[in-house]
Amino acid sequence: LTPLNMAVGPLAFASGNSSASDAGQMLTGAGSSQSQGGGQHLVGSAVDKDKIYQWINELTNSDAREHALLELSKKRESVPSLAPLLWNSFGVVAALLQEIMLVYPMINPPTLNAQQSNRVCNALALLQCIASHPDTRTQFLAAHIPLYLYGFLHTSSKARPFEYLRLTSLGVVGALVKTDEPEVINFLLTTEIIPLCLRIMEHGSELSKTVATFILQKILLDETGLSYICQTYERFSHVAMILGKMVLSLAKPKDQSARLLKHVVRCYLRLSDNPRAREALRQCLPDQLKDQTFATVLKDDTSTKRWLQQLMKNLQDTPTSMMVGMGSDGPPRLTM
Repeated sequence: LTPLNMAVGPLAFASGNSSASDAGQMLTGAGSSQSQGGGQHLVGSAVDKDKIYQWINELTNSDAREHALLELSKKRESVPSLAPLLWNSFGVVAALLQEIMLVYPMINPPTLNAQQSNRVCNALALLQCIASHPDTRTQFLAAHIPLYLYGFLHTSSKARPFEYLRLTSLGVVGALVKTDEPEVINFLLTTEIIPLCLRIMEHGSELSKTVATFILQKILLDETGLSYICQTYERFSHVAMILGKMVLSLAKPKDQSARLLKHVVRCYLRLSDNPRAREALRQCLPDQLKDQTFATVLKDDTSTKRWLQQLMKNLQDTPTSMMVGMGSDGPPRLTM
């Protein structure tokens, strides 16, 4: 089994955590079934509805909760309306948040073990289910539930339990941005998600970097998100610096990843749609994107090659005088 299609179970940590790997599935286009269901069916026909109701009820029982979390996280793709059932069942969301808060003391100092991480990742997987569903997404944001996850994104331990915790938390945010809804971007821009993603893009594992870059890409593809990042030189330069470091890292043969490079190039291309950012990119775009460094990696990736060609074309266009304020002894400055 690959890291992108593991089944959740007691042995998940022997080869990869499924709740965490679902974040990677989002990037390959594998969407959650409940994101399309809209609550048409109470439960999936292949699932015993009485068992679903039993497990949901057991979430409010601390003694039975761990097993219920495991079973429901395995069934979330086959129960189209699991998200509304979870959201509207008394005490369930509070129980899921309790699972999250119970591991806060294990973050610093980092003492989280595999079993504890697996359990909270199953709770996070159910929150991702709620975040993905059109009938519960707005309420999920209104309750500011993503903020409960940001402490996990702040962690820096390289241990596998922490890596899975970060990746699954990113998956919840990724499920939100995948909907391309302005209300999601507007909410995220009021939080610290951009610097958190940039930090993971610089220091995380390949899969965590990929999901974090995907989130940044989705924010940039929104007009408000692009304007926010390009509003000041400080914001733009931080994003450009991290993307540049990623390109330098991806240029090393042992670190090359076509999937991660695809999202990096798409971020650069979107930044080039902003006139002032485009002028700044003329000065700071890594040379590795201009030469043949990634020719082998992109050999069969026509979409990324097309994006890269469009990026080069955008940067070759004649700059206009209104785009930037240039310092005589410094880089282009984005101005308000």
